[in-house]
Amino acid sequence: MQLTITAILYASFLWWFSTGVIFYLNARPTGTFRWSMLGGSIVLAGALYALWASAASDTVAGAFVAFTCGLVIWGWHTMSYYMGIVTGPRREPCPPEARGVQRFFYGVATSLYHELAIIATVVLMVWLTWQLPNQFGLWTFLVLWGMHVSAKLNVFLGVRNLNVEFIPKRLTYLTSYFRQQAMNLLFPFSVTAGTIITMLMILQASGAEAGSFAAAGYVLLATLMALAVIEHWFMILPIPAEALWRWSIKSSAPAATGTEASATSLASSSDAQ
Repeated sequence: MQLTITAILYASFLWWFSTGVIFYLNARPTGTFRWSMLGGSIVLAGALYALWASAASDTVAGAFVAFTCGLVIWGWHTMSYYMGIVTGPRREPCPPEARGVQRFFYGVATSLYHELAIIATVVLMVWLTWQLPNQFGLWTFLVLWGMHVSAKLNVFLGVRNLNVEFIPKRLTYLTSYFRQQAMNLLFPFSVTAGTIITMLMILQASGAEAGSFAAAGYVLLATLMALAVIEHWFMILPIPAEALWRWSIKSSAPAATGTEASATSLASSSDAQ
């Protein structure tokens, strides 16, 4: 029980704090970005090394290290995107006449390089951890990526809360690709799939030996997945999601309309998360 509580608190705090740090750095003057990216890239290199070094460790400590690495690696991609450094070939608003498939592909073009960089990172992480017992770092990254894509699609299709505080002024052109409405048809499938995956991870943790490597890893993943699902609910419920990170975004002026949920995540989640 103690390990479960520790893992839940650790995953929740790391998700919340790392997301806040990214928001804070992205709200700073653009002249600071080169130093933020330099520092972030050094941390990224360290995280990739630690991911590789921990991949052979099937210990509780190894699970925590791998989880942390996956979240830190994801954080670099989030930071580089919101700083406008790794985005896509299209950096202008959606034409008013664009509809349907054309509007979708215009939207994809705004973050194409970002998504390709994520795919390249997944390939690298698979290579670093290939056939090794500790895959929790890779799975952490995949959870964040999956919920990131889900959040982007939901905001593109239309949600109630657009959380404009999370969009820097330099990326306001993104807001023209999003819609504001009560809900869209994809949303119920997104939260249902996320909830099912969370429950499956909880079952894996419950079935593992108490205090084991597997129990720790699956609790960390289940917590992150649950946080991503909660972030999705923030899109349609009258809940001020920005209150969670007000300390990190208070220096950033609101944009026009629209946002991409974090993920991640997330940190986050989600977020952005």
